[in-house]
Parts: sequence; structure tokens; C-alpha cells
Amino acid sequence: MDKIKEFFKKDKFAEYINVELLEVSEGYAKAKMDIQEHHLNGVGIVQGGATFTLADFTFAAASNSHGTVAVAINATISFVTAATSGTLIAEARETSRNPKIATYTIEVTDDNKNTIAIFQGMVYRKKQTLESFLEQA
Repeated sequence: MDKIKEFFKKDKFAEYINVELLEVSEGYAKAKMDIQEHHLNGVGIVQGGATFTLADFTFAAASNSHGTVAVAINATISFVTAATSGTLIAEARETSRNPKIATYTIEVTDDNKNTIAIFQGMVYRKKQTLESFLEQA
């Protein structure tokens, strides 16, 4: 799992908006984003794209956790409650997996464990291993 953590340190956009990968194991990942002023939209709540990026990054970590390159083919998000401060935590859980397709549900919560958003994603699992991809990069 250390290689996966190292790989995701290369995600420049996640780094730019201060998303941090906390945990990763097979079919699971957890990440956080400390809300800062630049995450807020014009009405003072966390911009939907920032929340989506946190969930999407966590989705990517969980879906690549088996060592096979996985790329998103579908993703949806439902914004349940607005957030304005504190920390957002995203937890991704694998809901199904076969050799080609896998699905994940990601819940984004705030410091008080209130659900902020629910993200669902599907990946296509390539034949290429993550390790071989890392060697090419």
C-alpha cells in the first residue's frame, strides 16, 4: 500500500487544493481536506468542485488499491449538506468488483460526522498493473 500512497502524492491538483490521503487498503481509501478560504464559493460554502475532487481522489485511491490500473468511466455526486469550515473526510468503499468493472461509494462527512455528499463511481480495470505503470512514468 505504500507504493499506492507514493503514487497518489503525484496528483498535482489534489496537492494544490490540499487533499491528503490518510489510509488505503484493498477496496478502501480515506482522505481529508482542511477547508480553507480558497475552497469557498461566492455564498461562503465549500465549492462543489472542491468536494467532488476530494471524493474523486479517494475513489481513485480505492479503485487502484488492488494493484491494477483503474480509470473512471462514470461518477455522480449528491450534495446533501453545505460545509463552511473545519475538515471534510472522504471514505471510499468498494461495492462490487470483477476483472473489468468495479463500483465504489464515497461518503464525504464533516467534523461532526454529518454527511456532506455521497459520490458513486465506476471504473474500468485495465490489464496493466499499477507497478508497470509506475515504471513507465
